[in-house]
Amino acid sequence: QVQLVESGGGLVQAGGSLRLSCSASGNIFSITAMGWYRQAPGKQRELVAIDTSGGSTNYADSVKGRFTISRDNVKNTVYLRMSSLKPDDTAVYYCNARIVDYSSVTRNYWGKGTLVTVSS
Repeated sequence: QVQLVESGGGLVQAGGSLRLSCSASGNIFSITAMGWYRQAPGKQRELVAIDTSGGSTNYADSVKGRFTISRDNVKNTVYLRMSSLKPDDTAVYYCNARIVDYSSVTRNYWGKGTLVTVSS
């Protein structure tokens, strides 16, 4: 069993910054990727940023230059530093991790989400 716990969401004014955190715990042998997705009201869930174990990162075009993803592999934690926030960034942000357990089974896990609201 694996749990992903997110924190750091909240209300911020446009132009402000927030940092999201997501920690994974449980039956974890290795984590091949960790990332963030978001879902705004009435819209589909979309990729925001992802960090793979190979060290590569990928960002949605809409957040490039404003958001930074980073990982602490010792703590099994991924962060998302969000700057120059816009009202369009308002969404529930979900942590995602691709985890290999001690039985060598790879599964995709999701956190419960944390709400980010950017006021204009």
